[in-house]
Amino acid sequence: MAIKKINIAIAGATGFVGLDLVKILSKHPKVNLTNLCATKNLGKNIQFFDKSIKKKLPKISNLKKVDWSQIDVLFLSLPNGEAQKLVKKLFKYKKIKFIDLSADFRIKKPNIYKAWYGINHSAKHLIKDSTYSISEFSRDKLKKFRIIANPGCYPTSIQLALMPLIKKNLINKKNIIIDSKSGYSGAGKGFKTKFKHKNFFSSIQAYKTNMHRHMSELDQEFDNIKKGKIEYSFNPHILPFFRGLLSSVHLELKKNIKINTIYKALKNFYKDNTFIKIVKINKPLGTGNVINTNYCEISVCQGRDKNRIVVFSAIDNLIKGASGQAVQNMNLLFNFKESMSLK
Repeated sequence: MAIKKINIAIAGATGFVGLDLVKILSKHPKVNLTNLCATKNLGKNIQFFDKSIKKKLPKISNLKKVDWSQIDVLFLSLPNGEAQKLVKKLFKYKKIKFIDLSADFRIKKPNIYKAWYGINHSAKHLIKDSTYSISEFSRDKLKKFRIIANPGCYPTSIQLALMPLIKKNLINKKNIIIDSKSGYSGAGKGFKTKFKHKNFFSSIQAYKTNMHRHMSELDQEFDNIKKGKIEYSFNPHILPFFRGLLSSVHLELKKNIKINTIYKALKNFYKDNTFIKIVKINKPLGTGNVINTNYCEISVCQGRDKNRIVVFSAIDNLIKGASGQAVQNMNLLFNFKESMSLK
């Protein structure tokens, strides 16, 4: 029997990620977008924020207008600390699945969440009902949970490049250097207050070296695979363009491991994954092919020393790093075709 359409509400529909969610879901054949919620510009059409969205949709409203008994999925594109409050309030509606694009349910230990985000978790009792989901790694367990914690953009690009190699024990786990560069949209609409450096739109800025909050995700997920202590440094940069993210992961190979082995391991790991493309060895990689898509491109390049390589991972930070992966997770939850509305 074909599954009927599901009813969707989006909290935070007018932010950068929220608008991409609206754009993707408005084209989804199994979705009714019933509520687009925000705290400002109530009563406006979504086209006020993005004229490329052609479909006639409900006007922007506040959360009080939602009939929660009719909602199947609530996407939460809210500032850190806000999603947990809303999930706590609405969890009594047994039908609702929550897909959270903030950090509120990514970190399993509330004390670690508090240490990195400075927020006391107000829904600790619901963390057990959540799962952290990079779609390619978690499709078999998603249906057991009502709260899906969508990963951050940096951890998505990094883990897609690294995890298969750690699991196969092909690299030195004590000498990993990660250099990532992202468009400014990753900081949200308030990016101008977060990055006040001179000549923002004509310069590159390194920030939060080895202190970025996404490291809490990486620490947790590296620990979860039980392959020994993973030692890494992480250096993020913000670039003066709107979207796109490129991670350069510098690795030392285990003894007798060659670059061809790395390439084959990645190709084999992702052979059944629609959105992961492993390009030819030593092919230069940028974000050009993945902008406005849910794809991740990965390239393996030989370093100057024969036992060192660089694995490049390119994604669109707003789509594969946020909204697209959230819809991919929704498709998996409801047994829709995984790529539905994402190609």
